[in-house]
Amino acid sequence: MRHTVCLILGGGKGTRLLPLTEYRSKPAVPLGGKYRLIDVPISNCINSDINRMYVLTQFNSVSLHRHIRQTYNFDLFHNGFVEILAAQQTLEGTDWYQGTADAVRKQVRFLKEYGIKHVLILSGDQLYRMNFKEMLATHINANADVTISTVPVKADAARSFGIMQLNDTGRVVDFVEKPKDDASLAKVRTPAEWIESRGIEPNGREYLASMGIYLWNRDLLVDLLESTSHDDFGHHIFPMAIKHHHVQTHLFDGYWEDIGTIKAFYDCNLALTDVNPPFLFADRRAPIFTRPRFLPSTRMASCTVRDSLIADGCFIATSTIIEKSVIGMRAHIGKNVTIKNTVMMGADFYPTTDDHLYSFGDSSAAWGIGDGAYIDGALLDKNVCIGVNARLVASEAPSPECDFGEVLVRDGIVCVRKNARIPDGWRFPAS
Repeated sequence: MRHTVCLILGGGKGTRLLPLTEYRSKPAVPLGGKYRLIDVPISNCINSDINRMYVLTQFNSVSLHRHIRQTYNFDLFHNGFVEILAAQQTLEGTDWYQGTADAVRKQVRFLKEYGIKHVLILSGDQLYRMNFKEMLATHINANADVTISTVPVKADAARSFGIMQLNDTGRVVDFVEKPKDDASLAKVRTPAEWIESRGIEPNGREYLASMGIYLWNRDLLVDLLESTSHDDFGHHIFPMAIKHHHVQTHLFDGYWEDIGTIKAFYDCNLALTDVNPPFLFADRRAPIFTRPRFLPSTRMASCTVRDSLIADGCFIATSTIIEKSVIGMRAHIGKNVTIKNTVMMGADFYPTTDDHLYSFGDSSAAWGIGDGAYIDGALLDKNVCIGVNARLVASEAPSPECDFGEVLVRDGIVCVRKNARIPDGWRFPAS
């Protein structure tokens, strides 16, 4: 993989993930209690012996830059790096990135460096584990110009993805973006026998969905970018490549989740709490890395914790019940609190009880979650303060989409903004 360089796209606004992306980019969104989304593609590259990575950033990128700087430092003997390529004004142009392809075009000079033969393009908002060496082998064995990774899905899911149509050799001959009608679906159906012949049990999955993971021959990618003005890979560059070049598919059958919406993010996190979760961060052969932190072990009093993830540095007081939830680092949870089906991101620091930003007057909720609070079906961003006896229950929200200042409901999930202070006794108004 010494001739492969990776570009990780992380510059989008992430509007579908609001309010989580109010102050951070999508790749910087916390995941699983202690990770960030950007850790996934970077870790997959490291585990695949790809040690040259560029991260293209644009919106709300400060926390992402900080995390990468503090986490990924290669030693002098490996010549590896994770480098930020932020949108910038140059003599050639002053515009921001207009799309995925345009972002790469504006940084194309870094792809022209000596020794690069292949360019791997990844998204920064997906959860999966993939060995890119296998994808490169598929690419080379097929003598392909471009290889795209695909995952088999059923017909109902196929309507939300770009679906590949293949010939018998696995070469992509057509591409339909989010097919809506039965005729479009039938056109891009892949026979179950063909999928099975590649060692994958179809189980009713007869449509090959694009994962947004592309492996390009460097020279072709540079030529297409410099000879066209197209802005997007999925809508423009890739369909054009199918018509004129050899585009091969690489089949993937592991866990893969595109985390583009609040519901997808919420469901993905809660799935990690299953007894047999669909994804494990702690795989000895291919771990997911993140920033090392020197935090104490979590302290728990006489409380009850079921089917949950508890990160480092937390304190959970007496008689509290936590069920099917993810509790992030430095979380402080008071007495007699009930937390169910909730993703709590924790805190960036340990505030003092006399800090006025975390004071609730006469209440005992100095910071974190106050005594007697009841939370069910919620997504709590970092550094939130939930008052004593507050009640945040998704089933009690007036509608699946509504706003109450620091508290919002998105996709039927209660979302509390970063740094929010929710007063004692807060609850949804009676409808």
